[in-house]
Amino acid sequence: MITTIISCKKAEITTFDKIKIPTSSPLKAGDISGFVKGTLIGGQTYTVTADLTVKKGDTLSAQPGAIVIVKNNAQINIQGVLQLLGTKSQPVSFNSDSNQPGTWGGFQCDTAQAITIKWTHVDNTGGPDDGGSARGTLKVKKNINVDIEDSWFTNGQDDLMAIGGGATVTILRNTISSSGSTDGEGINLKTGVTGVVAYNVIFSQAGSGIKLETSSKIPFPQTEVNVYNNTLVSNGWRRGAAEPGRGVSVGVNAIGHIYNNIIVNCFHGLELFDDGDLVKTTYGNNLFYGTVDSYQGVNIRDGFYPASGKGVPQSTDLISKSVNNFNPLFVQFDGTVLAPNGFPNTNNFQLQSGSPAFGRGNPKYNQDLGAYTTDGNGNQH
Repeated sequence: MITTIISCKKAEITTFDKIKIPTSSPLKAGDISGFVKGTLIGGQTYTVTADLTVKKGDTLSAQPGAIVIVKNNAQINIQGVLQLLGTKSQPVSFNSDSNQPGTWGGFQCDTAQAITIKWTHVDNTGGPDDGGSARGTLKVKKNINVDIEDSWFTNGQDDLMAIGGGATVTILRNTISSSGSTDGEGINLKTGVTGVVAYNVIFSQAGSGIKLETSSKIPFPQTEVNVYNNTLVSNGWRRGAAEPGRGVSVGVNAIGHIYNNIIVNCFHGLELFDDGDLVKTTYGNNLFYGTVDSYQGVNIRDGFYPASGKGVPQSTDLISKSVNNFNPLFVQFDGTVLAPNGFPNTNNFQLQSGSPAFGRGNPKYNQDLGAYTTDGNGNQH
């Protein structure tokens, strides 16, 4: 346990001083397509007119302030290395030319060598593939390092992050908003993924906010992830279609360590399936709240720990019994339960003074609950 916690704390720190933002092989602004490598230059605008491919051994980088506009439902295929290195004051931006949900193909990185995304906007992904199915925003199926921090992902149509193949993940302080058409998880980790998912805000995801699974056919190595200090709001309603989703779920031989999360208005809160490795899974210090008691015949409070799962309330949890009990006191929240894909997120999930989330965390992770914490390590959006 000590080794795990030390690893988590180190992962929380973004070390830009150790990352060299490339200036070599600058790419000329304007239209780009086909095979590509080099650096997208800050302050320049690039228009992707057809699919891009970064070959194995090549790197596509982006400097702070680089802008990429994608036309023609194109996608970006990464077989080599992707480095999108924005800053808080100058984020990188990827969007479609129409600025409408589901209008480009996202990053298809199944065979990539490394993925680093920092301070980057990725908007309106999930455009249909040749068969008409929505594409995920970021897909990886390889034992590589995947580092995604301080970025925004909005209006996708399927999984925002679908990562497997034994990848090691560092997913910190991101905002995922209004994604999934009638399905799709916010962060979907499978088949031996290890690492940390912390300080993220996931709002209005059609499927589960965070989903952990291994494989029923190849159960080892196991997926094992520390999931802490995330704020998960209005997830799992699948826009009225198919089975419900969850704030966080653990199943299929996976292991989760789930602490200090705020879970509000999700169809189900924390669900531990009986096929997960529940002997090794640990959880507690999570806050569950509903702005209403029920919605469209679904009792939200009964679903904090749904009867279909094996999870049980912990003595360290804060579990709301009514709208007046354990309200996390977001700075601004419109009370949304079920919203359409692409719904504008005008909420502010920072916490007001006096929130019950302050000082109620498992201190091995953080003294507070949720993505916004008083120690300054939390979400910066």
